[in-house]
Amino acid sequence: MANEANPCPCDIGHKLEYGGMGQEVQVEHIKAYITKSPEDTGKAVIVVQDIYGWQLPNTRYMADMIAGNGYTTIVPDFFVGREPWDPAADWSTFPEWIKSRSAREVNREVEAVLRYLKQKCHSQKIGIVGFCWGGAVVHHVMLRYPEVRAGVSVYGIIKDSEDVYNLKNPTLFIFAENDAVIPLEQVSVLTQKLKKHCIVNYQVKTFSGQTHGFVHRKREDCSPADKPYIEEARRNLIEWFNKYM
Repeated sequence: MANEANPCPCDIGHKLEYGGMGQEVQVEHIKAYITKSPEDTGKAVIVVQDIYGWQLPNTRYMADMIAGNGYTTIVPDFFVGREPWDPAADWSTFPEWIKSRSAREVNREVEAVLRYLKQKCHSQKIGIVGFCWGGAVVHHVMLRYPEVRAGVSVYGIIKDSEDVYNLKNPTLFIFAENDAVIPLEQVSVLTQKLKKHCIVNYQVKTFSGQTHGFVHRKREDCSPADKPYIEEARRNLIEWFNKYM
């Protein structure tokens, strides 16, 4: 699910076999997976899960990749102990399931994580990246928290109201051309509205021929044709943090 106005299921794609380089910690009322950067830069990135939850190996792989580029990363359980979506579940139950997991009702968790990063990790500059459901969380956070210096929303969008374009800090939106969840018409509207209302730096980038989930759920070696796009998108998100943090 990446579209808050029209929740729609998404395929889990390639689930990686990956153990992770970080550790699980308790952050006030939620659990989280944290990976320290090899060097202390005072910078951190919150990594927001998709509908498959904070323990999905693919999301932890992305967090570790970002950590290797000089950022402490943290993957909080934004579902707060509630079960993630089960790929084997009946999709007809999805709309009811998602009602208790709104991407716009995460402020308590965001604030707990911000406190943890500042107090326990001594982070001075904080960014956020999210995938699918997490991309919508990023969109929400970048409208509300000016202390979050940079955001990357990966195939996530909020379009259920008119107050979602006045971003507080630079935000990169990454989309896939052949996304069954987010049609290009929605990407076009977002682009037009940001141009009209947004006064900070932003970028909307659509990757040709790609599908929903391509950045974090496709294996790098799954297709020679896809690999350059996956690598470029991952490089872009790192470059965005490097530039604005």
